[in-house]
Amino acid sequence: MPKSDFQFLHRLRVRWSEADMQGIVFNGHYLTYADVALTEYWRAIGYPYPSSIERLGVDWLVVKATLEYHAPARYDDELEIGVRVGRVGNSSIRFLLEMYRGETHLIDGEIIYVTVDPSTHAPVRVPQALRQAFGLPEGPTLPPPT
Repeated sequence: MPKSDFQFLHRLRVRWSEADMQGIVFNGHYLTYADVALTEYWRAIGYPYPSSIERLGVDWLVVKATLEYHAPARYDDELEIGVRVGRVGNSSIRFLLEMYRGETHLIDGEIIYVTVDPSTHAPVRVPQALRQAFGLPEGPTLPPPT
């Protein structure tokens, strides 16, 4: 999908410590980039982590994380990471992510969380307040990235 399909984009710059000797980002760092973007998405919709655990009475555990690589990022590239909700199930939330350098599409990603009781880690229903914050399909209109 084009970058313009994402209402939420998070920007970050590739640091030297994330690149190999050729200046290319080591593949494992893309999951960190996805995690940073998801953290900022939660904040943008009004449910920052970890304070939302107490507020909603639930937590989230990652049960699946996949990335598909199309082109590499390099040291000092400025990346934009698009995040959107792909599906909300009974207890699961599927996030879709894409990473870009300018208009160049680098990465497709999917992160699936299961909503759990914080004390038992047993699956529980995604709270209605969170479903409303997500909206259909992407949640509220979000401010442009800073």
